[in-house]
Amino acid sequence: MVPERYASVTYALFRIVFGFIFLVFGLQKFGLLQGQAANLASLQGAAGVIEAAAGLLIMIGLFTKPAAFIASGEMAVAFFYIHVSTIGMGGKGLALPHALIPQWNNGVDAALFSVAFLYICTRGAGILSIDGAMGGGRSRR
Repeated sequence: MVPERYASVTYALFRIVFGFIFLVFGLQKFGLLQGQAANLASLQGAAGVIEAAAGLLIMIGLFTKPAAFIASGEMAVAFFYIHVSTIGMGGKGLALPHALIPQWNNGVDAALFSVAFLYICTRGAGILSIDGAMGGGRSRR
């Protein structure tokens, strides 16, 4: 078990890693990092813009709470609209409640990102962040 005195460092690592991975997901939608470029005027293109921008902001800890709130909402929409409705119920022909199971609708990433960013939104940037350096990102223990 990690001692409580390392909680702020562990949280900073959590925020930075989740922000970085989200940034990479966004960059892939621009055709970078072995991704397939999406049309910016499409739903996937808009998602790429949100993921790249929010991922970068969360990773560096700038405007962390609003960026995490938007990212959490985007991933909730992605989970319910794309994974549950389109993939689960449409493509795989699953009925509710089975279509809600992330492993069955390929929505594990979206579900985890949504909850992780909701947590970051409630906690703030914490240490090792621009918000924290400016005095606006202090996190609670």
